Amino acid sequence: MPPLKKQFSLEALRTDGWFERIGETIGGFQALCEIIGDRFFAFSIIVGTRITALTIDRRSPDQTLVDFVVGSEDDNGDLDPQRLTLPDFRRRLVGALLVEEDKETPIPESEDDGEAIQFFIGIRYLLLAPLFGYSLTSLTLDGDEVELGVSHDGTPESFELDAFRTRIRSHVREELDRSTPSTRSSIDLSKVGEAETCAARSDWSKIVAMLGSWPAPLAIFLRTPEGQMLSPEARTLIAKGLSLLGLACVNLGDIEQAEEVFRIGIQYAQEGMAAADLFRRLGEALLRDDRPGEAIGPLRRAMAFGAFPHEVMPLLGRAFLRRGRYVAAVACLKDAVAFGAPEDEIIDDIREIEAKLGPVLEDWRSHY
Repeated sequence: MPPLKKQFSLEALRTDGWFERIGETIGGFQALCEIIGDRFFAFSIIVGTRITALTIDRRSPDQTLVDFVVGSEDDNGDLDPQRLTLPDFRRRLVGALLVEEDKETPIPESEDDGEAIQFFIGIRYLLLAPLFGYSLTSLTLDGDEVELGVSHDGTPESFELDAFRTRIRSHVREELDRSTPSTRSSIDLSKVGEAETCAARSDWSKIVAMLGSWPAPLAIFLRTPEGQMLSPEARTLIAKGLSLLGLACVNLGDIEQAEEVFRIGIQYAQEGMAAADLFRRLGEALLRDDRPGEAIGPLRRAMAFGAFPHEVMPLLGRAFLRRGRYVAAVACLKDAVAFGAPEDEIIDDIREIEAKLGPVLEDWRSHY
């Protein structure tokens, strides 16, 4: 029996005017909009970036400096102050918005479950839509088809959900293009070798200085015809550069930026050892950020793409351990040792599992 067609009204979830309402609570709101750009200021709120100071250069606006922090104390964000020129700040915001989230969301069952509907559509898209004149009106589920009803500048329209998301991302890219009509960021692939040398001596700040401007233009470039036609060699080299940049961000404590960089790199790598390396480093970064549940998926994908088991299995075992999945954890750690991982690196994890399971673990070992 085919699943029943469901239609949910989005009237209660409409976010029309959210940016203007927030503006009523922010001192100097209009001035910030004029300097940063109203949509870019809205982007910063959506991605959780708080602007703390501006150093304005009236003669050369592109040299205006933006000081900001990412996240908040409540969500354990990275509160270390950062500074970028205005064009780089805009590119970073757009890059963050264009990174596709690798998370599956359950299909909402009821119109009353507003939170489930929000996550299914994507909170990011609910907030971006009114910035570009879209008012969301309905969500229709018909088997595998998901249709979004919208009003665009007063005209009723409908889109398949993924097509709507693609359109919104296109508007975001166009906003960046309009803000920098005469400049294009160049990606110098020869820097990758130099970045590898810096990584060998743990010079993380220099890697960020060399490659820190890559993510935003690369996120945009990948969706152009030229980006789709890149040779496998160029894709691999770009992925390696982004992997090194993400590693540098991790070591400098900017886990959120590292996650964005790794996800862009994964889109370039697509498969093989380059993808395996990026998934491993993404999983390790999530684990380091105390997000073991989210780390399990990337670590498993790293294994699927051919990562070295002695590098991934200890991390996967640790992720299972922190999620309280002790049997899965001990199985991974056992495999890690079998594949050559040093026992002294996982001994503390083994002892923690032994303390949790006690005699049950000994019984399991006797059978396996």
